[in-house]
Amino acid sequence: MTMRLNRLWLGSVAVVLASCASVEKPPSKAAANPAVTPQLAVSVYAAGSLRGAMTTIAKDFEARTGQKIALTFGASGLLRERIEKGEAAQVFASADNDHPRRLAQQGSWQPSTVFVRNTLCALTSDKINASPDTLLATLLRADVRLGTSTPKADPSGDYTWAMFEKANVLQAGAFATLSSKAHKLVGAVDSPQPPDGRLAYAWIMDKGDVDVFLTYCTNAVAAQKEVPRLKVVQLPPELKVGAAYGMTVRQGAAPAASAFAKALLAPEGQAVFARFGFGAP
Repeated sequence: MTMRLNRLWLGSVAVVLASCASVEKPPSKAAANPAVTPQLAVSVYAAGSLRGAMTTIAKDFEARTGQKIALTFGASGLLRERIEKGEAAQVFASADNDHPRRLAQQGSWQPSTVFVRNTLCALTSDKINASPDTLLATLLRADVRLGTSTPKADPSGDYTWAMFEKANVLQAGAFATLSSKAHKLVGAVDSPQPPDGRLAYAWIMDKGDVDVFLTYCTNAVAAQKEVPRLKVVQLPPELKVGAAYGMTVRQGAAPAASAFAKALLAPEGQAVFARFGFGAP
C-alpha cells in the first residue's frame, strides 16, 4: 500500500514539473512591439554655421520618424580630416562643396549635393561707422582690427580670402594689406573656444578683440541677436562672395542617413534654413 502511494505521489510531482517547464516566458516589451526597439543614432557632421537650422531640422526629423540624430559641429575642413582618420560619420554637411567632393572622390561617399547657400557679411563694433560703399576703405584702415576664420580649415576663411582677391581688383595692394592684417580667430584646431552657450563671433566681438569680423551673414545676424550693439554690414556687389554648402552620405550608410539627407532638401527643411537666413540651393 505504501509503495503504491509513493508511486502516485511521484507521478503527480512529475506532471507538475512538466507543466512548469512548458510555460513560456512572456515576451519583452521590445519584442512585442518592435517600434520601441532602440535604434542607433545617425551620426551627422555639420559646419558650425549650420548649428541652429540643423538642430531644428534634426528635432523635427526625430519627432516625425523616431530615428535619433547625433549632431557634431565644427569647421568643415577639420571635420573632413576627422572623417578621413576614421570617425564614423554617416552624413557630412559642409559650408562648401569641395570638402564633401573630396570624400566622394575617395570612393566611400556618395556624390555631393549643394543643399543651401550663404554669403559673407561684415560684423562690426558699434564704434565702426561703415556702409557697403565705405566698407573696403574701412577694412583697409590701419587702425581697424580685422577678424576672420582660418582658410583651408574653415571654408569661411577661404571665402574671405576670395573676397580679398576681389578687393585687390578694385584697389591695388588691397589683398596684401587685408591678408596680412587679418587675425584668424576661429576655425583652427587651436582656436580659442567660447563659453558654453556663446556664439564665437558674438563672444569675440563682445570682448573687443577686433573691430570687424568677416563671416557668413547668418552668423553675423545671430551674433547681433546675442549682442545687439553690434552692426551687420552687407558687402557691396563687387565684393560679394557666395557660399555653396554641399552634403554627402557615406556609401552603405543606414537608410535613415539617406532619409535625413533628403529631409534637408525637402520643402520643410528648406523652410527652416530660410528662417535662419540661408538661401535655396
